[in-house]
Amino acid sequence: MIRYIDDVEGHRQIVSFHVPGDFVDLHGYPLRVLDHSIATITDALIAVVPHSQLSQIMDSDPTLARKLWAATLLDAAMHREWLFRLGRLEAVGRIAHFLAETDARLQAIGLSDGRTCALPITQGDLAEITGLTSIHVNRVLRTLREENICLLRASRLEILDRHRLYRIGQFDPTYLYLKATPPTSAAGAESARQQRE
Repeated sequence: MIRYIDDVEGHRQIVSFHVPGDFVDLHGYPLRVLDHSIATITDALIAVVPHSQLSQIMDSDPTLARKLWAATLLDAAMHREWLFRLGRLEAVGRIAHFLAETDARLQAIGLSDGRTCALPITQGDLAEITGLTSIHVNRVLRTLREENICLLRASRLEILDRHRLYRIGQFDPTYLYLKATPPTSAAGAESARQQRE
């Protein structure tokens, strides 16, 4: 699923990408009204939790309430990282960062083996995520493929050189607060951290 905002001409900017298990619009509980739209980009099974039930959870289960609060804080951390990506990285870095982040998140829920994972997005979706044109995305993906860094084709991502992918995207998974860093990420994350400093 995605969260997105349309400009006045109807062009979509994807502002958040969600993986299975995410609580997509938890902000709607305290704010009551969302300032963005939500859509699926693949078939999805969606659970709806009424605000009244969330209120009961908050009142009766402080531990679960803290976990829901932590989920919104994690979401905010990812938003800050997306701002960094769009504001400071060139096209290849934006795409590398998004692919690295998504793979790390999928590893955390057992949907990536650290090398390959299903990633059913189009080049148009990737353009809307990274603020690029579809043509530019196509060129960057070709570069990543030709340099044996990663492949994105037929709705699958294959990471061939994680260290270089992390370095190009200045990706450091610390902001994801994963219980364990993705197993093959340490060198790439350290390189990204040094590059930012």
